[in-house]
Amino acid sequence: MLYWLTELSDGGDFFNLFRYITFRAGGAFMTALVFGFLFGLPLINVLRRTQGKGQPIRSDGPEGHFIKAGTPTMGGLLIVGALTTSTLLWARWDNPYIWMVLFVTLGFAAIGFADDYAKVSKQKSDGVPGKVRLGLGFLIALLATLWASYFHPIDLQYQLAVPVFKDVLLNLGIFFVPFAMIVIVGAANAVNLTDGLDGLAIMPAMIAAATFGIIAYFVGRVDFAESLGLHYVVDSGEILIFCAGLVGGGLGFLWYNAPPAAVFMGDTGSLALGGALGAIAVATKHEIVLAIVGGLFVVEALSVIVQVLYFKRTGKRVFLMAPIHHHYEKKGWAEPQIVIRFWIIALILAMIGLATLKVR
Repeated sequence: MLYWLTELSDGGDFFNLFRYITFRAGGAFMTALVFGFLFGLPLINVLRRTQGKGQPIRSDGPEGHFIKAGTPTMGGLLIVGALTTSTLLWARWDNPYIWMVLFVTLGFAAIGFADDYAKVSKQKSDGVPGKVRLGLGFLIALLATLWASYFHPIDLQYQLAVPVFKDVLLNLGIFFVPFAMIVIVGAANAVNLTDGLDGLAIMPAMIAAATFGIIAYFVGRVDFAESLGLHYVVDSGEILIFCAGLVGGGLGFLWYNAPPAAVFMGDTGSLALGGALGAIAVATKHEIVLAIVGGLFVVEALSVIVQVLYFKRTGKRVFLMAPIHHHYEKKGWAEPQIVIRFWIIALILAMIGLATLKVR
């Protein structure tokens, strides 16, 4: 919205700064951060009063989690509120990718909110049925994929870009649609599975968002795209502003989610964050790079899949408990030890993901 202040500019004054994506991204970051600090504690107090016993703790979970009983959930409202407010303030409203990413984020946040509400109101770990969640998620992903594909350059529509081999484009045709849907829904559920320890999911999500903000800025500038051998996606640079808002809002949330957490993000936050990352990857034509940058989320999801399939086949478990962060809890690792080590892994994977932009 503030971009329209450029109409007051004569080309060399303060208002001219609003033309620059980097300036507005900085504004979005600070706006989301201040939003988190201002509204974090009031939101937690409201959630604590309305939820009573807070998020129900699984009876079959790690023993150390029982002391967290009574901690309110739905803290993802703080992240979503911060990034939505900052994006609407600082991004251009005529950019189709901004609306596409916001649509996915708010859509998955709504699914997560319904799931959290069902769990809290019934005081059971079972919320919205899985088939309903997946069905709604795939519907949102379908609309978002068609949306992004419509605005992609013609030579990139329904194409899958391959990192490192930058001249390679795989023409998936109509099959690109289900592929992109799986990317978005898969990312949403992978982040959701990772959100099991205080601060575990939010930092890797912020790292991934910052990484994809850089990628969006590069592929959205024809000079950078040509220099790096990337596929130019016109108007995608504006996504940097959304990513900056996510990082700022995530930091504001982490202030209250740091161990011991005063609030959990819940499915409201984890599904929204994962869906947003998947949508950004589709918009910027970097779906495969998401599997690298978000590799921690991929491993968490795979650990659950492997555990379930192996147990059904043999009656035995590969891990002491899945997702894999619980496996290390069972092995005696302290919660902060697991969280910080997983953060380090997420940062390393993000650097590898960025390195693919330069490799020829």
